[in-house]
Formats: sequence, C-alpha cells, structure tokens
Amino acid sequence: MDLKVGMTELNDKQMKEPINKHTKAPGHILPTLVAAQWACTSLWFAINAVMPDLQRAFAWPIESVGMVTSALQLGFIVGTLLFALLALADRFSARRVFLICALCGASCTVAALFMVSDFDALLFWRFLTGFFLAGIYPVGMKIAAQWYPQGLGRALGYLVGALVLGSASPHALRAISDNLPWQSLMWAVAALAAAGGALLFFATPEPPVKAKRPATLQWRALSSIVTDTQVRSSAWGYFGHMWELYTLWVLLPVILSQRLQGAALSWATFVVLGSGALGCVLGGGLAQRWGSAKVAAWLLLISGMCCLLSPWALGASDVWFAVWLLIWGITAAGDSPQFSALTALNAPAQGMGSVLTLVNSLGFAISIVSIMWFVSQLPTVPLAQLLPWLAAGPILGLLAMQPVLRGNKNHL
Repeated sequence: MDLKVGMTELNDKQMKEPINKHTKAPGHILPTLVAAQWACTSLWFAINAVMPDLQRAFAWPIESVGMVTSALQLGFIVGTLLFALLALADRFSARRVFLICALCGASCTVAALFMVSDFDALLFWRFLTGFFLAGIYPVGMKIAAQWYPQGLGRALGYLVGALVLGSASPHALRAISDNLPWQSLMWAVAALAAAGGALLFFATPEPPVKAKRPATLQWRALSSIVTDTQVRSSAWGYFGHMWELYTLWVLLPVILSQRLQGAALSWATFVVLGSGALGCVLGGGLAQRWGSAKVAAWLLLISGMCCLLSPWALGASDVWFAVWLLIWGITAAGDSPQFSALTALNAPAQGMGSVLTLVNSLGFAISIVSIMWFVSQLPTVPLAQLLPWLAAGPILGLLAMQPVLRGNKNHL
C-alpha cells in the first residue's frame, strides 16, 4: 500500500532502545492496534468511493480520480519525510502523535466535504489528509515494534492487512449508504478515523521501552540503495510492486463497472481491494517457512500474470472474472509486508530508518506517475489493452530481485 513506510524506524528503535524480550504484551494490544489502523486508514480512499457521485454532480472528467489520489500520495510522501527528519514520534509520545494525526485527518475529510465543489480546494485537503496519514500508518508500526520485538513479522502482516482493509472500507460504507446522500460516507469515515485514534490512545498504555535521544536520518547510509546489491535488489523489487498496486486500486471501480453498478459495484470493490489483507496475513505466515524474498517474488509473479491475463479475463464468464480479480487483489498487496522486511533486513543497521524512508518515498512517487499515466489513457485506450502494461512493474521487480533471491539473508 502500499504500504512499507511502517518499517521506517523499526530496527533503529530496536537497536537504540533496550526492550525486555521476555515481557509479554497484553492480549488486547495487537487487536487494538489492528482496529485503530483499520479505522484511521479508511481516510485513504474516502474520496475515491464517492468519486462517481462527484463526477456526475460537478461534471468532472474521468482523469479527476487520478489527480485526487495522487494529491494524497504526494502528501503522504512529504509527511513521511518530514516526520522522519523531525523525529516527531521519538520526541513525543507515539500514541499522542497517532491521536492528533487521526483527528487532523478526520478534520481534513470534513473540510473537503464542505469545499468539495472547488476541485483545487479538494486537492489541497486530500494533500493534507495524506500528510497526516504519515503520522498514522508508520507510527502504528512503530508502536507495534515496541510491543513486539519478537515475532514482528507476524504483527506486520496483520497491521499491513489492516491498512489494506481500511483502504477498502469506504467502498463498503458507500454500499451500505447507497440510498443515502454521498455526504454521509464522508461523515462516517471522519467519525471512524477519530474513533480509531481515540481507541489507540485510551486503550493502550505506553510501550515498555526506555526513552532515548531522537533518531535522525543517517545520510551516509542512503548510498546503500545504489552501492549495496541486496538493498538495491529489494528496493527495486518494491518499486516494481508500487507501479502496480495503487494504480490497480484506483482502476478497480472502472474495471468492475464493466459488469456492476450501484451498491453491487461498491461491495465488489471492497471485497477485491480488501482481499489484499488476506494476502498480507498469509504471506507473513509463509515467510517464516520460505523466507520473505521467495514469498514476495511468488506474489509479484502471480500478480504480474494477472496483469497479462487482463484481455482474456475481461471477456471471461462472471465466475472466472471474479476469480481473476480476487487472485489479483490478494497477490498485489500480499507482498507489501515482505518488501518491508527485506529492506529492513538488508539496509545498514545504523541507517535503517533513513534508507526505508527514502525507498518508500520513491515508491510512492512512482505510484503517482503510474496512476496519472494510466488514468490519462482511460478515455482513449480500452482496458484490455491498457491493463497489461501494469505488468511492467512486476516484471522489472522480479528481474531486480534476483540478487536478494540468491542471497542468504532472506528470512525475517
């Protein structure tokens, strides 16, 4: 999602903060983190779920969905870099940062609702929403790392899955409120995000760690993205993944609208997008046996094959059409935690946060390019000819991953 920024400070924190590895986290901590992440990341695709309504109401072109999504992605890039540079989640309570950003993100969604007829204003509020999401998803990952120094891979699978399910949730809310004004979904998402922030803040105590000086970006370690074969391999595999993932999520309603409309379209979008959560959880379990590199490569291969099968699947029976989309949804997102794990494992320990921040920011920048290009082609290029080009990401990613697949450091 998409999705790897959550590992930004994990290993730096584990190195610098002594954690009692024998301290068992209370049983409610992981479910609370998962629920809060799910609720707050519903902000991600809130506008996308009502975009057909907005396009009808204001005569916006089909390309507008790409611009709105890219504005949020850009805000997320800026936010992650600024949060890392200022080390906000280190200087202040991570729980408090999470709560404030959840409330700010909810407020931006309400502001977007009141100014939605002004497209430029909508882009501004979505940019700010993305900025505050940088204080939700990554900070939630950091809190998980503090509570679960052992078994972090499993926790990451659940938390990234929560991000995927949260991103899908606005489509389910739209289906539920199909007979209500589209504004009701915006209010619901804002309320859900605020509730998620409050849940994490009030239902979880401070993690059992000792305070250390704030982490800062390790600029010298950034060169490892170019000079270190293993880091370069996992980073470019991730870049290929990001070319495909968010563009698929943006195009899903368009793909499904070939056969469905109304509430059925919203439900189907929710199911396909949300199926990625299953891929994240299952991938995390398989990685313990096969290693993160092999799991990520297989998922990338299968999702790439789904891209190439698009011309056939778009004309197939309803059953095969549904199977194709479900497999694509599961595999396109399922490799996200494994790319996080690989980059974290291979990056220089002293600059883990800096390397991951840069890699993730570049990945989201690639997603903006991909989204804008594919959406710009929609008015003139049939889906059957357009969707196979998404395979360029997985193909290049698999080629780039060969060194890390051959390496011995592919387990986490």
